[in-house]
Amino acid sequence: MIRTPAGRLFWARRLAQMVLVVLGIGTVNFLLLHLAPGDAAQVLAGESGSASPEYLAALRRQFGLDQPFPVQFGHYILRLVTFDLGFSHRQGLPVATLILDRLPATLLLMSASIGLAVLLGCALGFLAARRAGGLADALISGLALLFYATPVFWVGLMLTVVFAVWLDWFPVGGMRAIGATSGPGAILDIAHHLVLPATTLGLFYMATYTRLMRASVLDVQDRDFVRTARAKGLADGRIAWRHVLRNATLPVVTTVGVQVGSILGGAVLVETVFAWPGLGRLAFEALFQRDLNLLLGILFLSSILVGVANLAVDLAYARLDPRIGLQG
Repeated sequence: MIRTPAGRLFWARRLAQMVLVVLGIGTVNFLLLHLAPGDAAQVLAGESGSASPEYLAALRRQFGLDQPFPVQFGHYILRLVTFDLGFSHRQGLPVATLILDRLPATLLLMSASIGLAVLLGCALGFLAARRAGGLADALISGLALLFYATPVFWVGLMLTVVFAVWLDWFPVGGMRAIGATSGPGAILDIAHHLVLPATTLGLFYMATYTRLMRASVLDVQDRDFVRTARAKGLADGRIAWRHVLRNATLPVVTTVGVQVGSILGGAVLVETVFAWPGLGRLAFEALFQRDLNLLLGILFLSSILVGVANLAVDLAYARLDPRIGLQG
């Protein structure tokens, strides 16, 4: 599939498209952020309490903010092409170092949230469709609507109050306990801290996938190939597993690829509520500190993650339904 000439051509074309899209997104981010008032020099000068115009001018010269806008834009594009994300004058470290330090935490949170949402959403949606019009369908649909309509930050706060404060089952925030050691104990400790943030972020998307899966199963189980399978005398369970579920999953896979960007955005709220040390909190801090180099680096990496996720969706499509293939 991938090793054929058509498959290689498809991936080459898709990678070229992703590079162009990422560069385009980086350009738009740069233009939008530089249209906003204020910069890192003004923030630092304001924090000093009594900054003189000379001090402010020296900061702008040090940060390269005194250069004309086209020159700053040219330097930014050149850095992107050479995979140089720049330097955070606010943090005093390279942007790449700051991002790589926080990236594993965000990827862990996203993976756990997406996994929880997809598994529960598909299972509940499939069950609701198989019991369409019954009590199970009504309960699952009502629960999905409830989680879909509830703000993510409110869910996080309520889970914290109930399970962290009242019941004391999980920690209030953070990623590790103070003084945690390495080894299996550290893994269990991180998993313990991960439960509430991943559940908070995953419940909203679980509701989306539940409703989508229910509608998709109801549509697929009335298709001609399903009726043909029933006419051949195949067991109902085999039809549901091999024919209905596999084809009904395709819209869910598409939605997961599209929602990677929104999941990253939701991680900002969740990481702030639970003090999770990921890219979301780092972006939040960079925005208020007007650390444009750091914020641009995070946005650039986010666009790459979304592009890679959409490539993975194309591959998953071809695996789930060989009729689709990799035809671009």
